[in-house]
Amino acid sequence: MSLPRLLTLIAAFCLTLGLIIGLVSSLTGLYTQVALSASPLLANLLILAVIVLLGTLIFALFYYLRLLQSPQKVKGKRVLKPKIPVVKTEAASENLKAIRQQVDRIQDEVARQALLLRAREIEASMARGSIRIVVFGTGSAGKTSAVNSLVGRMAGQVGAPMGTTEVGETYTLKLKGIERELAITDTPGILEVGIAGTYREELARQLAAQADLILFVLDGDLRKSEYEPLRTLAEIGKRSIVVFNKVDLYPDSDRDAILTRLRERVKGFVSAMDVVAISANPQKVVLEDGTIFQPDPDIMPLIRRVAAILRAEGEDLIADNILLQSQRLGEQARKLIDLQRRRQADKVVERFQWIGAGVIAVTPLPVVDLLATAAVNAQMVVEIAKIYGCELTIDRAKELAFSLAKTLASLGIVEGVIQVVSRALQLSVAGFLLGKAIQAVSAAYLTRIAGKSFIEYFRHDQDWGDGGIAEVVQRQFQLNRKDEFVKAFVKDAIARVVEPLNIYQQAPEPELEMSAEIESEPLYQQQDDDWETHSNQRNDDW
Repeated sequence: MSLPRLLTLIAAFCLTLGLIIGLVSSLTGLYTQVALSASPLLANLLILAVIVLLGTLIFALFYYLRLLQSPQKVKGKRVLKPKIPVVKTEAASENLKAIRQQVDRIQDEVARQALLLRAREIEASMARGSIRIVVFGTGSAGKTSAVNSLVGRMAGQVGAPMGTTEVGETYTLKLKGIERELAITDTPGILEVGIAGTYREELARQLAAQADLILFVLDGDLRKSEYEPLRTLAEIGKRSIVVFNKVDLYPDSDRDAILTRLRERVKGFVSAMDVVAISANPQKVVLEDGTIFQPDPDIMPLIRRVAAILRAEGEDLIADNILLQSQRLGEQARKLIDLQRRRQADKVVERFQWIGAGVIAVTPLPVVDLLATAAVNAQMVVEIAKIYGCELTIDRAKELAFSLAKTLASLGIVEGVIQVVSRALQLSVAGFLLGKAIQAVSAAYLTRIAGKSFIEYFRHDQDWGDGGIAEVVQRQFQLNRKDEFVKAFVKDAIARVVEPLNIYQQAPEPELEMSAEIESEPLYQQQDDDWETHSNQRNDDW
């Protein structure tokens, strides 16, 4: 025994002895006082009660110390079923509540029902008693053979070509020392060609994304096409074991070299201990006497690693997976809502861009810089804000519109738009209409840039981002000046703005038309026809 430990024991012994002597002295004094003041019988009863109380306290102390040191040795205690960590399940529950509130705002009935169904599946997984293990990899890597060996019975067509497993087949397994049952799912192979192969790979990826633990099966060195999905699974928070199968086909030196390369390739997102070598379905061996010998599967390295991970991290893996699934579902709901809002906001922008173009076509502005102010409509800002759940006053909308209009002018985007529109219109519009057409189409173009910029502003909770309003406006201008878009936009503008403007310029004076026809037709009929024609014309144009 070391000297410090010996000195500690001597000090503890002396302290305990002093406490005992003090206790005995106190009890003796107490007994004497009670015996002299009352009666010896009462003093004896009091001393007995004190001794029993002290004995009970000492017994309880030793009992609970023993319980804390070796809880597994306490008999008569019922072993409780392991529970998923409370904090993570509560977070997942909150996520699911938020998702249900978001789903009510989704207009697409099919998407809404799909989200609700997935939310119910996640809630069911929170109460399930099994750990979900997914076997993932190419069709030729021997996934099904690995599942067969783990489960201990034939679970698929061993030795079949790629593409045999059409859907995810799930089997159960119990491991010693693991309270929960294991649900092992054999997925379709990845990296297969054709439409059917793409569908099977998508199904396999969906099953892998829902797993608590993934067994990524390989039959050799890791290829780049296999590295990408393995890395992606790690990035979304999935715990994986890399399983090097069919090692019986390699000499020992080659097998060790491949294992070393595998551990090096996955270093950083898969532990070296989580790369194991197995032989799930060894090849038959022909002995010297001609007898065919079938070796037993060598699956124990995988079983030992799975058992070690599940004993140490099983409950956390379940909790992490549930939380991850709820977060991914919430992100999916937010994307659907954002897409729905963008479509609604785009319709608002498109409506106001042609309204602005019509106004400028009828009353062209004498100064080019005024186009920016005229193009940014405050009412458009109010309607876009309402789509994103923001209530803006018209005064606040005017402030935002004026600020963005100044940005358009200061960045030279007005001149840039006019140049783009002029080049596109020169070959399509007659000379006497070119000036009006350029201003009208430019106003529509600027309105579109402004509207798209405000969509980004409200999408990010009324924040222009680190680059400010100028960066957002510049980005929208660059996105909307691509040749394909400009051609389509100008073609639409000619049909909506330039052609009606041409008709307006060529139309005769209303007074002359009425005087020429007043003698040939009754006045009331001419008024009816003129009203109907005018109404239809406006509907067609706008």
